[in-house]
Amino acid sequence: MPSKQTETKRKKSAAPSILLRYRDTDSDYGVSRATTTRLAQTLGLSETQVIHVALATFARQALPQYEPDNGPLTAAQKKAVERLQPSGRMKVKDSLFKSA
Repeated sequence: MPSKQTETKRKKSAAPSILLRYRDTDSDYGVSRATTTRLAQTLGLSETQVIHVALATFARQALPQYEPDNGPLTAAQKKAVERLQPSGRMKVKDSLFKSA
């Protein structure tokens, strides 16, 4: 008869946390607990979820959404692009913007 394995519920290790101190009044750099509560009720979320949504939105607005490139193309890379261009249809430009 096979033995039963007892399931042990392990508590997941908590991610590092920070303390959030609400402002007394709303400003450009902080919100009051009352505002967070109103947002949570309006959106049907918990206060914690409201904070995460706000931070995720801010991150999308403030942080680059692309991997940084290696800078300008080298002369060899430019020549490779020029070779790939169909002749007569398009003109290869060094810049998308007019030089001053």
